[in-house]
Order: sequence, then C-alpha cells, then structure tokens
Amino acid sequence: MTATSTGSRTAVFPGSFNPFTLGHADIVERGLKMFDKIVIAVGCNINKPRGDAEAAAEAIRRIYRGRPEIEVVVYSSLTVRLAEEVGAGFILRGVRTVKDFEYERELASVNMQLSGIESVILFSRPELAALSSSMVRELAAYGEDVTPFLP
Repeated sequence: MTATSTGSRTAVFPGSFNPFTLGHADIVERGLKMFDKIVIAVGCNINKPRGDAEAAAEAIRRIYRGRPEIEVVVYSSLTVRLAEEVGAGFILRGVRTVKDFEYERELASVNMQLSGIESVILFSRPELAALSSSMVRELAAYGEDVTPFLP
C-alpha cells in the first residue's frame, strides 16, 4: 500500500462514536495492520453541544491510553481537511450494510475529488454487523446492560 501525496501511513477514522462500540474498536485494530497510526476523529455535530464530542473523545482516550499509535481528536471541519491537518494519507471507514456501503462509496468519491486522499473501507465482522451506536443508545435508554457491546 502506498500513501497519497502526504507520504503518510496514517489514517483518520472519523465518526460520532456515541458510544464507541466493539465494532469501532475492531475497525481500529484491523486498521492498525495496514497503518502505522490511526487518528480517531470524533466529529462535532453542529446540532449538539461540543461537550458531547469532548466526552466521547475522552472515553475513547481511556480505552487506548498507552497506545501511541492511536490518537483521539475532536474536530468540526470536513474530514479531508482534518486528514490534511494531521498529515494522514487515508480515511478509514467501516461498513455494516449495503446501505452503509453506498453512502461510504459516494463520500469516498467526493473526498478523493476534494483532496486526493484515499478512503479505505473495512467490512464489519459478521458477528458485529448488527451492532450500532444507535442500538446501544436505545438499549441503554431502556435500562439494559450495554457493557457487552462496548470495549
């Protein structure tokens, strides 16, 4: 695998990660087989307080404490602009469904046109394909124990 013009074997893994699930952690670990560094980028939703993203980022930092190959940042720009800022040559994404794939394919195309940065898409492991942050949030809202779904 060669890097883009940035020359970096660093990938940005963007998302809201609310919460960061075992599926996300699996993409990170598998991504590290291809990349030297992964920047987990917690996006600020303009409709939510920045504190939500900061709290999510801090929770992820606790998971990866002592792992210098993993950095966690909060951002509110286009993902390709963040990738350029941190010197990443790639954007790492995970997909669970065909619907996810179609969306990610379109996004990868636009990102390539904007920046030349390649997107690498990893498919969820079958046993994690049904796991989503929204499902975990809903279970938690009903008082269910969600720890089996979190790293």
